[in-house]
Amino acid sequence: MTPVSKTLVSLPALMLALGCTQTQADLNRLELSEVTVPLTLAEKSQIRASDTVIIDGQAYAIGYHDLVRTNQVLPKLHGRFSETEIFGLLKDKNGDPMLLEDGSPWVCTNGSGPDYTSLLRYGNALFAVTQLECSLGGAYITKLEQDNEGNLEAVATRSVDFSEVFGTYVNCAGMTTPWGSHLGSEEYEPPMALFNPDAEDRAWFDDPTWHDAHMQSIADYNHIENTAENAAYFGYMYGWTPEIKITSAEGRHRVTKHFAMGRFAHELAYVMPDNRTVYLSDDGTNVGLFMFVADRPKVLSAGTLYAARWNQTSGEGAGAADLEWINLGHATNDEIRAAIEAKTTFADMFEKVDPIDADAGTCPDGYTSTNTYDEGLLCTRLKQGMEKIASRLETRLYAAHLGATTELRKEEGITFNPDDYVLYIAMSEVAKGMEDGSSNDVGGPNHIRLEKNKCGAVYGLNLKGEISDTDASPIDSRYVAYNMWGLIAGTPVDYSGTELSENSCDVDGIASPDNITYLPKYKSLVIGEDTSAHQNDYVWSFDLNTRELTRIATTPYGAETTSPFWHANIGGYGYLTLVTQHPYGESDEDKAQSPDDKESHVGYIGPFPALD
Repeated sequence: MTPVSKTLVSLPALMLALGCTQTQADLNRLELSEVTVPLTLAEKSQIRASDTVIIDGQAYAIGYHDLVRTNQVLPKLHGRFSETEIFGLLKDKNGDPMLLEDGSPWVCTNGSGPDYTSLLRYGNALFAVTQLECSLGGAYITKLEQDNEGNLEAVATRSVDFSEVFGTYVNCAGMTTPWGSHLGSEEYEPPMALFNPDAEDRAWFDDPTWHDAHMQSIADYNHIENTAENAAYFGYMYGWTPEIKITSAEGRHRVTKHFAMGRFAHELAYVMPDNRTVYLSDDGTNVGLFMFVADRPKVLSAGTLYAARWNQTSGEGAGAADLEWINLGHATNDEIRAAIEAKTTFADMFEKVDPIDADAGTCPDGYTSTNTYDEGLLCTRLKQGMEKIASRLETRLYAAHLGATTELRKEEGITFNPDDYVLYIAMSEVAKGMEDGSSNDVGGPNHIRLEKNKCGAVYGLNLKGEISDTDASPIDSRYVAYNMWGLIAGTPVDYSGTELSENSCDVDGIASPDNITYLPKYKSLVIGEDTSAHQNDYVWSFDLNTRELTRIATTPYGAETTSPFWHANIGGYGYLTLVTQHPYGESDEDKAQSPDDKESHVGYIGPFPALD
């Protein structure tokens, strides 16, 4: 790996030589060099990133660096002599490789791939924990070495053992917790409201989206038969928040699934500075926004879960609302795990009947009309005594029963700005349940009434900063959001007949914002994309002072940018992680020159000087 010189040039010295003096405006300011819109074949086929950053008037050389790629063979972490691991290989509960239909090893790469990556220390040892966003999930712990210039190199890896928590599934975004663990996600939970093994019409079970791509993978991992009767309960093993803790300098680890935090399409869980309050985004159509307050700091195994209600105050642009938090009750991991192990089914929690009028969304007396995610319009009635179990196994539906909003669309990344006490949430698309009068409003209350914007938006949420004694049931947290408002939105553009014709959102603005992170003090909000509206996905730095966007990275054809996360100080250097997922996997497959071009990359932009 080629060393990168830490200091490129001293701007203050240059200014003095020119007869200038450094101004106060240079302080607390971070500027990344611009990456151009990719136009040539070469530019569209590679990972490109800022090569310079100016911090407080000082310039530093940075760049993109690979750590590891899917299908890369590395020595096995704390394995026997000469043992190796294939990075990204999926394994069953016994640690044996999962195989594709043709008998080849199943490596989580093209079509999906690695996602959120944490950089974690245990003593003097440094590791990357990378989770895998495939229909069967997984994760790898990779040992890293850091040289004197701050460059990182992968030296060994090992798959994470999820067998104690039923395996894992569609591991999407996440965060590195303040206490130094990897907090992941399980996205797109199996739609158990549709799993009725007693129904005459079993079309749901033959749907390849769930039966083949998901339920069969789960059954294969656990070595159980994929029957309708089994599927009616084992889908509840997935849709949770897993946490991975490194427990030794050799990279040994412990995995916990936080059943107390609810089950839905987790994009990620974001822990606030009190180490107790956690915001939880829900990715899909007609989804909710959730908040968990743990009983104890740094322990997420027990606490109270809340769901947001959007009380709209403006329909302009990306809209604005006051937020009301609905208490879904208290639970512990052990209580909810016991219900899963008891093979609880949807029918144990809810009675379900056909609507009186599906077009109007009306239900028989005694049944609640809701519209949540894949289930769409449902007429259900909660069974007596099942409140706690339903609040966690069917969190979104239970929240809708209590009046929470389940109309958000593609709710993605979360990050916190401690300088202004503002939380940010990315919405990949303002559409469907968020669009006023959409068919996705049938059966729901139509809380969100906005105009469609396929390019998406990032929202700001102001936080109270205090526990209010005047509330009827105050929430035990100083990090409760009380409103939500559009911060920045993408803009649809028609580029027909130009060299940018493959783009349908402004190339100088965001499109389908996904994962986000924040650089404290420097007021830089980093926004990654997962979009088909830009031919190549970008990563942006949005200066909250000037409201200027700077394009700081672009990825190859058909690749998603995932996992941008700011690590302020690791061994005296800062790193902005960046995963390039499934190149050529969503478009332009014919542009790949070799199978190797389609491998996913785990890497970082940097090294920066430490910015604590």
